[in-house]
Amino acid sequence: MKKMSKEKQKRGFVKDILFLGITLVIEIVLLLIFPEKKEPVISSSKGFLMEMILILPAVMILMGLFAVFVPNDVIVKYLGRSSGIKGIFLAILMGAFPTGPLYVAFPIAAALLKKGARISNIIAFLSAWACIKIPQELVELQFLGLKFMITRLLLTVVFVIIMGIVIEQIILWSEKTTKHEQTS
Repeated sequence: MKKMSKEKQKRGFVKDILFLGITLVIEIVLLLIFPEKKEPVISSSKGFLMEMILILPAVMILMGLFAVFVPNDVIVKYLGRSSGIKGIFLAILMGAFPTGPLYVAFPIAAALLKKGARISNIIAFLSAWACIKIPQELVELQFLGLKFMITRLLLTVVFVIIMGIVIEQIILWSEKTTKHEQTS
């Protein structure tokens, strides 16, 4: 079992390196075709790299603390399969409070999933992180009005819930089909 996991990790690493290599080749080809874009591309890439270097180590430390100090049964109880609608709303709330780039949410989502959170709750968490932010809602209220903010917020929550359930069903169906194909 452990050997299979290491092989799976190794294949994932090779895929990541391949993806990085293909991305770099595409970038180089595009820069050769459009040399006038070289400066903005390099400047933007440098900015994103610096942002990630500054933010991701703190996130990784928090993820380590989360992995050690938050027991799996707590995650299963509040965000797992049996959490129901309360789990979805808790996931939306967890995603709505933090401010920061969406890529910070991905390691958190992966840790929650690994600890037993339901897929639909992870979709709700990521979608809330991307679309619902408490400070953003207040700015929206100020510029677009209460009616607009409430309508957009309610529709966002409804569609986030629907999207989470649909994506969960698709993933479960896909996994079931793959397992069935492997056994037959």
